[in-house]
Amino acid sequence: MKRVDQLLPNVATSSSHGAAPLSERELAEIEARYPEGLTTQEIVELFATRGERLSEATFRKYVQLGLLSRSVRVGRKGKHRGSQGRYPAGVIRQIDAVRLLMAQGFTIQDIQREFLCVRSDIDALSRLLTQVISTLSRATTEHSNTAQDDILSRAVSDAGQSADALIEKLRAIEQRLAMRARMARAAV
Repeated sequence: MKRVDQLLPNVATSSSHGAAPLSERELAEIEARYPEGLTTQEIVELFATRGERLSEATFRKYVQLGLLSRSVRVGRKGKHRGSQGRYPAGVIRQIDAVRLLMAQGFTIQDIQREFLCVRSDIDALSRLLTQVISTLSRATTEHSNTAQDDILSRAVSDAGQSADALIEKLRAIEQRLAMRARMARAAV
């Protein structure tokens, strides 16, 4: 596995406020590279490699305020190694969104009230649906040998497509609401 500092070595900065927001491709790459999530240190390191300051204290404050998803405890391999808190890779997307909104003049309270609480819920729903569809898919393919199993597999596949479409629609609605709030704020 590549280290976080090797992930995005040459991201150009867009202003004196720090690095440009990550592109969709970069975000998707991070999410694919870290399916089990990232530690706080890995997240802080990722932003540092981009020339952005993100302290652990700021990161933890965002989590406490509900702007970011909470960590999930993941056991470490080996005897008596305990567990470690890992944040879903989508938290990078959320941090970028918080910073972009703050650069546009939104306060933390505005962001809590109008934007990321919903985004975090949509991201959590997406992860849960992905997990459910994956479990159902594994269950249908383990002993698949009849026409009935083929029908069941197609049904699971259809459900997966419906879940993806639902998440897309919810994200589009959230983005439209965010845009409306930005426009209303700009008009004031």
